[in-house]
Amino acid sequence: MKNLSYRIYYVWKRNLTAYKRFILPTLLVSLGEPFFYLIAMGLGLGAYMGLFGGKPYLFFLASGLVMASTMLTSTFECLYDSYVRMVIEKIYSSLIVTPISAEDIVAGDIAWGAFRGIISGFLMYIIALLMGAAPISLPTLLLLFGLMMVVGILFGSLAMIVTSFAPNFDFFNYYTQLVVSPIFFFSGVFFPLERFPEGIRIVAQFSPLTQAVIISRAIFEGHYSFSLYFNLLAIIIPTIIAFYLAIICMKRRLIK
Repeated sequence: MKNLSYRIYYVWKRNLTAYKRFILPTLLVSLGEPFFYLIAMGLGLGAYMGLFGGKPYLFFLASGLVMASTMLTSTFECLYDSYVRMVIEKIYSSLIVTPISAEDIVAGDIAWGAFRGIISGFLMYIIALLMGAAPISLPTLLLLFGLMMVVGILFGSLAMIVTSFAPNFDFFNYYTQLVVSPIFFFSGVFFPLERFPEGIRIVAQFSPLTQAVIISRAIFEGHYSFSLYFNLLAIIIPTIIAFYLAIICMKRRLIK
């Protein structure tokens, strides 16, 4: 960790420069996902769901999908794209012979994954806003940005740990199917946790996405309580640990 420096920015900027070549198709794909979820589930399924806390199901769904979209994008960026940069394109090997340290490379890639996650989260928010399912104010935007940044770093770091052990692309299926998918569906994004069996509710409380969704819904509704600090700590502490482990694990793979 002591080798972390401002050069993280150069790694992030390098990824941004490469991303600009595909920004239009990437944004179109990113816009299609939130539109599909919010239309198919928010309006379609929502017509049969009734009110949630006095508000339509679409409002309930949007606040959860903003965080879920951030999680998924940062995860896949630090899984597949980081693996491509490391193994296929050999970009990590090229960077490591420069003054940029291994720690800077890993941290820069995690920062990039979090940035992609924030973009995806805000695209989801914009679609929800256009559909009348999200509030708009400067405090709301700032709080959501901060929350998405933490969520992006956390799941980007977790994905980077998996990438550090991956021998091939197929290895990622274990993580995405056995870890990411259950988190996505059982963290209160689509339905209130109170409607799940007690065992699932207990397990779901250990999911960082569950805590993020709780905070996101509080931001959307404008209702804040002291207990949200504990929800935030339940995200920040794993983020610090995962970030530290990601750098250690990936550094061991880069420097053999």
